[in-house]
Amino acid sequence: MISLYNTLGGKRQPFVPGNPDRVTMYVCGPTVYGPAHIGNARPAVVFDVLARLLRRRFELVYASNITDVDDKINQAAADEGVPIATVAQRWTRVWREDAGALGVLAPDRQPQATEHVPQMIALVGKLLESGHAYEAEGHVLFRVGAFAWYGELSGRNRDEQLAGARVDVAPYKEDPADFVLWKPSSGELPGWESPWGRGRPGWHLECSAMAREHLGETIDIHGGGQDLIFPHHENEIAQSRCAHGAPLARYWVHNGMIRMGKSKMAKSRGNILTIRELREKVPGEVLRLALLSARYRDPLEWSDELIAASRKRLDRLYRVLLDCAAEAREGGRPALHEGGTPSPPGVRSRAADPPQELVRALEDDLNTPAALSVLAAQARKLRSGELEPSAGAASLQAGGYLLGILQSDPKEWFTAAALDLSAGEIEKRIGERASARANGDYAAADRIREVLKDRGVILEDGPGGTTWRRTAL
Repeated sequence: MISLYNTLGGKRQPFVPGNPDRVTMYVCGPTVYGPAHIGNARPAVVFDVLARLLRRRFELVYASNITDVDDKINQAAADEGVPIATVAQRWTRVWREDAGALGVLAPDRQPQATEHVPQMIALVGKLLESGHAYEAEGHVLFRVGAFAWYGELSGRNRDEQLAGARVDVAPYKEDPADFVLWKPSSGELPGWESPWGRGRPGWHLECSAMAREHLGETIDIHGGGQDLIFPHHENEIAQSRCAHGAPLARYWVHNGMIRMGKSKMAKSRGNILTIRELREKVPGEVLRLALLSARYRDPLEWSDELIAASRKRLDRLYRVLLDCAAEAREGGRPALHEGGTPSPPGVRSRAADPPQELVRALEDDLNTPAALSVLAAQARKLRSGELEPSAGAASLQAGGYLLGILQSDPKEWFTAAALDLSAGEIEKRIGERASARANGDYAAADRIREVLKDRGVILEDGPGGTTWRRTAL
């Protein structure tokens, strides 16, 4: 059985969906006003793994939105002197490219806020009708004091709520804690006609309307980063429950933040690394493995060392797959896929089952470090001959599929890795190896040789010194 840590209640619980024939999950997506950073990628990757896991047991409908109307988008467009839609469309396209490069499968639904304004207006109307909202100077605000359970998700008291929300203490508010559902738009800003005048939705309103439209009034899982617990998810709960008379979600699942040193990665701190700039240096699969190297609820320390270690782990796993493919060819035992015909190189056997220990690790509140350890153990058994190469490799790739890794052709993986190393970098490594040998540190010299071999570079020692060549493997 799958268990998940439910932020609402603060404990791990068995996952029991409302309808096993239609499990629903909604995850807050990006606000598209600039390039996404690696912190934005963590929830996309984490909930992609959860979606893959859920689909082993259930029919899943997974929605993750695009926020394409927001004050930050408005400012970015003004700074560039271009239409607001130009900014939103550009960065939506870049986000989808970045997510795809990280192996994130497209969600079943990817609603955009601007396509759901009528639903948002209808939701505001319900809240006004029930007395949970009020109009003031062209705004419509949610009356926090009318919802007795406000703060239940985050556990914040009133003082913490005001500090955490960084509220605008506007004179038209009945209470400083009240939040905006609808706000007026001047001529240069995006706006829609409504019963309260031309305006645009508040950020919190958008997700409530889109989740209901695509998944229903009560969904099984609502996910996102821990930074969204308050005020965003707290506000979603309040407005949805007051409008529909039902809980918004049964399980609230939140991933931890990425840290650079001791600081949370954030644009306001100026310490962000964009997915695009990281992809220029390392493959997306390496970034994905790095994102999965810690428990999803824990903070993740991002560093060059983490990236290097993640690449090394993938190289080892792909090397085993490559060796298994060669052994299967030599032994006349081609790997089979569903239907009993040989699989193309690097294609996961759909008939193979992942290691059960790996599945159990993921079902234990998405324990990806434990799942990666199972893959490493499987690889060791293949290297030692404890497992039959074709079946063992197919199971390894099936396990990799649940994590979103090991789906490339191993030969192509190492060919690309070899091309990533410049001649100067290779010569530098050869010099380091020569120094290690001169100092009698043969273990270090051997490690350098193996690292280069894993990156598709073969060293050959001769009377004239060490030469190297790239190999097509």
